[in-house]
Amino acid sequence: MLCSLQVITCAVFTLLFLPVRSLSEAGSCPAVCDCSEWWQTRTITCYDIDFFPRFPSSTESLWFFETRLSSVPSDVFANMVNITRIYISVDITLQRLERHSFHSLKKIDYIEIRNAKSLTYVDPEAFKDLPNLKYLGIFNTGLTFFPVLSNIRSSDMNFILEMVDHPYITEIPANSFRGITNDVLTLMLYGNGFREIQRHAFNGTKLDQVDLHRNKYLTKMDESAFAGTICGPMLLDVSQTAIRSLPTAGLESLRELKARNTWALKKLPPIRTFKHLAIANLTYPSHCCGFKNLKKKKGFLEYIICNLTALHEQQQHKRSVGPLLVPSLQDGNAVEAVPDLEPSDEGQRESQQDWRRGDFHGSLYYHAYFGGQPDEDVGFGETLKNAQEDTSQDFDSRYDYVVCEEGVEVACSPVPDEFNPCEDIMGFGFLRVSVWFVSLLAILGNVLVLLVLLTSHYKLSVSRFLMCHLAFADLCMGIYLLLVASVDVHTRAEYFNHAIDWQTGPGCGLAGFFTVFASELSVYTLTVITLERWYAITFAMRLDRKLRLHHAAAVMLGGWAFCLVMALLPLVGVSSYQRVSICLPMDTQTTAAQVYILSVLLLNILAFLVICACYIKIYCAVHNPHYRSGSKDTNIAKRMAVLIFTDFLCMAPISFYAMSAVLDRPLITVSNSKILLVLFYPLNSCANPFLYAIFTKAFRGDVFILLSKVGLCQQRAQLFRGQTVSSKGSSGTSQVRKMRKGGGAGQEEMSIHLRKCSGQQCHQAGGRQTGGEESQGLNT
Repeated sequence: MLCSLQVITCAVFTLLFLPVRSLSEAGSCPAVCDCSEWWQTRTITCYDIDFFPRFPSSTESLWFFETRLSSVPSDVFANMVNITRIYISVDITLQRLERHSFHSLKKIDYIEIRNAKSLTYVDPEAFKDLPNLKYLGIFNTGLTFFPVLSNIRSSDMNFILEMVDHPYITEIPANSFRGITNDVLTLMLYGNGFREIQRHAFNGTKLDQVDLHRNKYLTKMDESAFAGTICGPMLLDVSQTAIRSLPTAGLESLRELKARNTWALKKLPPIRTFKHLAIANLTYPSHCCGFKNLKKKKGFLEYIICNLTALHEQQQHKRSVGPLLVPSLQDGNAVEAVPDLEPSDEGQRESQQDWRRGDFHGSLYYHAYFGGQPDEDVGFGETLKNAQEDTSQDFDSRYDYVVCEEGVEVACSPVPDEFNPCEDIMGFGFLRVSVWFVSLLAILGNVLVLLVLLTSHYKLSVSRFLMCHLAFADLCMGIYLLLVASVDVHTRAEYFNHAIDWQTGPGCGLAGFFTVFASELSVYTLTVITLERWYAITFAMRLDRKLRLHHAAAVMLGGWAFCLVMALLPLVGVSSYQRVSICLPMDTQTTAAQVYILSVLLLNILAFLVICACYIKIYCAVHNPHYRSGSKDTNIAKRMAVLIFTDFLCMAPISFYAMSAVLDRPLITVSNSKILLVLFYPLNSCANPFLYAIFTKAFRGDVFILLSKVGLCQQRAQLFRGQTVSSKGSSGTSQVRKMRKGGGAGQEEMSIHLRKCSGQQCHQAGGRQTGGEESQGLNT
């Protein structure tokens, strides 16, 4: 009996405690892993393992650090019905994610694989049927193609996919994200080796955020990359990429655009692409001009349409029709007969009260839509190309924006600075017309002067030689104006989208080179001309000190070298032509740039002072009764005085404002300074050829002689050919009598001296006659 009792007791003990022991063994943590957090969070952490042990089915979190796994086998986690998180980090041997590596894990919501540089293959069904997955992160692997993730089929409301630091993945193919989730998808795709995003890459998705920043090799995003998306993206970040353009399709829902340090993105899609944009964080300030006033308050016509639509829907809802009257305009105020509204219609009542308070005759939008058009032509205006600051009503009426949506201005940065305001190159309409007139006049006038002077039958004298250089400098200024005017016409009303291409491209550099070279060569040549006139008048009787052509050539060679250096310095980093749209060196951010601009201005001021001093000396010499000089030198000096002071009157205000800008005390805005810098500054380039050449008698003679070579104006040319100019001897009184010698060849003038003179004096008089012949091309 006792033995039977012992057997029964052992049997009961076995039946009671064997299941507990089995459960304990089945739910135990693998010996190769750290289970210190098992009892609190059901977390197992494994270090330095080369195989997957069998984990308890109740495990919720798995961490693998510094492992030596070769692959993640199929269904390796299949028994863990409660698993929610899996981390794999720092595995230099992991190469493959096999089929069903992460399959049918109903509770898992977080998977992260990090620093697996040998991982090169992800099976298309490695991630499959993970309905509660919220986050998938794959970092720093050796993948060479974008993994197929379309079998995840998550039902989470906001799925986050983070693919980061994959230097060997070069493209995102079509339909890469389709099937990941049926709801909102956030894509963090930064720091990869992407070079291209193919068309329909985001097809079939509901995008919240697409982060592509730090993909420094990304240059192309297909025009249809976002085509086929169900909605979104709401945020797009292409900062620190090399992307050149954004797609025009699929960005209608975009609320925030980030493109910081995206230097290759010099042109944005049409502004109407961004219908709902609220925040723009860009690289170039000029792009913010495009978003200025993107959304505006509704104008007169839009208000009518939107309210008709709203009230129509309201009446349909109430199944009743009330008296609906379109707003009328009386005494400059809007008056409207409104049906009685129920208390629930307070929003509509407030809207109509706001309408009553509006001044629609004075409204910008009323005038834009109705003021300048016949009634039958009233409609929506043209789509605006540019959202730049403009005070004209026509300009303001051409913006494209959402008609029946209350709009707010786009918060855009960086904001345009004082050097790049939101305006076209020619900020004013009259300036746009004037610059064409000045540029064409300068080019045609100076080409004519060069042609006539270089083909003249007179010997090339020092004065003519210097005038050719001045005409060439003014011709370069005309070319600069023509370049700027042409670009202004091409980019009119959308300059903000061309500003970077123009200001950072070779065109602006070439234009800036032309204007600095032309202005400095013009100032230098004017100074040399003045010094030459002073020298010729002061030493009129000293043939041994006469300025020869080779002297002038050496002086001008030095001037050309100086002007070329000054024009090239901004191209090599000393100041810059890229700062403003008219391509002048206005960059003063560095010490070298400040020294450069100050040097140019001070040299121009010094040249002006030298010219003033020379003409004071000339004036005193001419009016000195004890001083005798050739009449032709005196006439030329007077003409040169008019020429020089006309030039420097144009340059004086520019030098003043430029100096004040360098000293950080600007007295004029860039917009207003364009009137000086583009209109007055080069005005002398079109005035010079008329002042020193075209209005002179000698020049007209050269023109007739040139025309006679092609069979025109033969008689007038013959008349000028037969004329010679007599000169007075500078040492004694002489009288000039004109004697005509008959003959069909023309007329000839001879000088008859009535008083004898010494040999030296006669020699000097003859020398002065020669000097007069050299200068007759400049005398009237």
